[in-house]
Amino acid sequence: MAADPAFDEVASILADRGIDAIDCAIVLGTGLGAVAEDIQDAIRIPYADLPGFPRGEVSGHARQLCYGTLHGRKVLIYQGRAHYYEGGDSAVMRVPLGMLAAFGSPPLILTNAAGSLSLDMRPGSLALITDHINLNGPNPLVGDTGDGRFVPMVDAYDPHLRGRFKRAAQKAAIPLGEGVYMWFTGPSFETPAEIRMAKLLGADLVGMSTVPEVILARRYGLRVAGLSIVTNMGAGLHGGTPHHTETRDVAGLAAGALRRLLRAFLSEL
Repeated sequence: MAADPAFDEVASILADRGIDAIDCAIVLGTGLGAVAEDIQDAIRIPYADLPGFPRGEVSGHARQLCYGTLHGRKVLIYQGRAHYYEGGDSAVMRVPLGMLAAFGSPPLILTNAAGSLSLDMRPGSLALITDHINLNGPNPLVGDTGDGRFVPMVDAYDPHLRGRFKRAAQKAAIPLGEGVYMWFTGPSFETPAEIRMAKLLGADLVGMSTVPEVILARRYGLRVAGLSIVTNMGAGLHGGTPHHTETRDVAGLAAGALRRLLRAFLSEL
């Protein structure tokens, strides 16, 4: 899996389009596409033009790459991701992430829309992911070969990058929570009983993405940070009745705070 020729093929296409150095890569979650509007001298490439990139649509995901200068850094933004629930493939983001090795393995920032299990993290707030729980069964490295598939997941969410985000949040005066993220496959939202289980297991946030990407990123030697935009309270908690429209709309409203946080983070990168 790690030596897929599609990685080099995609990297060659990007180079031909004018993409060379990448200081940081950012995957935007549901409703967060507006962050890419800050890119200067933008080069945009639809996923459909890139072999191995996901097809299909989920509202709130533009499905294109956007490259350019963001707050003094060369940044590659993924406007939208593919989810396990779209086709049952937990490794669907394998090529989009694996090809980053050809650009020097830049830091990878994964963002998502998430439900909160904590009153300290209300809808509209931002939270730094410290660790995750995956009890779903699917793992994107199933079928991989060689000893590299046995990826250690201690500090999967890079402590150095997390520290930078904490300092950036203080600098920008942005409240930043933190906690453990639990992956549910979706597309149905969690039941109140599942939310109670997640709390008992130590989860603070729940969502339908990110975890497979973190596993893949660690397989390919990428340093990772994860940011959740809290869009709702978990089902059954304090009136929490999550639905996709709410997720998309609240994430859109919180995008301004995310933009300010990224500005402060990139200025210190």
